Amino acid sequence: MSRFSLFIKYMFDKISALLGIIIISPILLVIFIVHKIVMPKGKFLFMQERIGQYGRPFMIYKIRSMREDNSIRNDMFVTTADDERIAPFGRWLRRTKIDEIVELINVLKGEMSFVGPRPDVKGYADALEGEDRKILELRPGITGPASLKYINEEELLAKVDNPQKYNDEIIYPDKVKINLDYYHNRTFWGDVGIIFKTIF
Repeated sequence: MSRFSLFIKYMFDKISALLGIIIISPILLVIFIVHKIVMPKGKFLFMQERIGQYGRPFMIYKIRSMREDNSIRNDMFVTTADDERIAPFGRWLRRTKIDEIVELINVLKGEMSFVGPRPDVKGYADALEGEDRKILELRPGITGPASLKYINEEELLAKVDNPQKYNDEIIYPDKVKINLDYYHNRTFWGDVGIIFKTIF
């Protein structure tokens, strides 16, 4: 991307995130009320440290989908569709991706973009080497080409015997290749196309 295109992308993210927060506020209020009724224990928002642009950590925002007592399999970095930690209402939130709409706050703060590699926990993106580290020059995204390919990632992981190993040896390396290809070939209008594919 040229400097001008990067500026347009940045402004698009900021303006769209602000408008998005305003538009979804009534829907978010309804979700908050339902969340408090069916998941009364714990907070509405889930915050977790992720690795951002240039390897800087930041706190990502999501609507909490897991039970307050999530001690089961807490050694795993991946989540499967049948994960016992997820509450029934949380499954719907994750399946519809509604749990991620509050990431618009991260976009508005400049920590994330609408399109880019999904932000990882420590030990993944920050551990990249060589050419792959170019991915860290990108602002993490709510969606991206790798997210589209693995839109049913949790269902896929639920079908394998060792989800963590399958993620680390198969899915994650493939995501790195896809994100590196995005790094070299990204355009503003390409990002718009990814957003439309994500929505529709």
